[in-house]
Amino acid sequence: MLIRLCLLVLALLSAGPARAGDPMFPPGSRIGLVPPPGMVQSPAFPGFVDPARKAAILIGEFPAEAYEEVEKGLTANAQKAGFTQESREVLTLAEGTGILVVGQQDMQGVQVRRWMLVAATGGLTALVSVEMQSAAAEASTDATIRSALESLKVRAAVPNEELLALLPYNLKDLAGFRIVQAAPNGGALLTDGPKNSIELDQQPVMIITIIPGVPEQGADRAIFARQALAAVPGVKDMHIERMEPMRIGGQQGHEMVLSARQARTETELTVIQWLRFGSSSSVRVLGIARKDDWQKMFPRFRLVRDGLEPK
Repeated sequence: MLIRLCLLVLALLSAGPARAGDPMFPPGSRIGLVPPPGMVQSPAFPGFVDPARKAAILIGEFPAEAYEEVEKGLTANAQKAGFTQESREVLTLAEGTGILVVGQQDMQGVQVRRWMLVAATGGLTALVSVEMQSAAAEASTDATIRSALESLKVRAAVPNEELLALLPYNLKDLAGFRIVQAAPNGGALLTDGPKNSIELDQQPVMIITIIPGVPEQGADRAIFARQALAAVPGVKDMHIERMEPMRIGGQQGHEMVLSARQARTETELTVIQWLRFGSSSSVRVLGIARKDDWQKMFPRFRLVRDGLEPK
């Protein structure tokens, strides 16, 4: 399946006020809706919460091509977690359609009512899960939740400024890249191309992550770097071309360059990983490009790396 890299479920910033009836978009998300009365944007995940009623709406975003897989796993995964399905139906949205599944789930002895919607809309696959303690549900609750789900809307893009605001660091120079996803844990996905579902044989990718831990001894840094590269989504046959310690942004660091292939198309790739070691965590900057584009992409990857600064 396509690389999802859904950096989705970590603390978000508060959004500005919206008029009644306007869809509200969690910061960093293309998917929004008109939340039910009493629900406000969550400070902990992309979605909405009603603490008084112990209710929540969680929003996930996947590539359009992922719809069939997500739809098939909708109830299968839920049933494994103790979900009992009561109904399943097609739901018509303003743009596109979706499958709405409703039922009950026993969560450690607490009965929870759940509404799960997977929708093909706006050029992506939206997954929305609503949960509420069954004891708090009322006769009108189903109609209220349905109305909120029917209001689902997808915006064309999330502004770079909004995504940058989520990150715990500044990116002083995007070097022509645009941000596709960002999260307050430091995860960021950047690309230069028209697609948000990343195709490594078609457009370059940069992935920034913060890894807990720092190797205590210099000799351990090469091992740490190899471990960080244990799994790169969509890439296979990685071979180290060179690796060496270096200073990055005034801190100890490490550089590794590898040859590789795109897992699906066998396209030849070049991968570069930089690690910058802090006091308790390490910043990893990963760049992936077609081998025949490497010479022009390397300076741009480096500009992004050198422009990364703490807020």
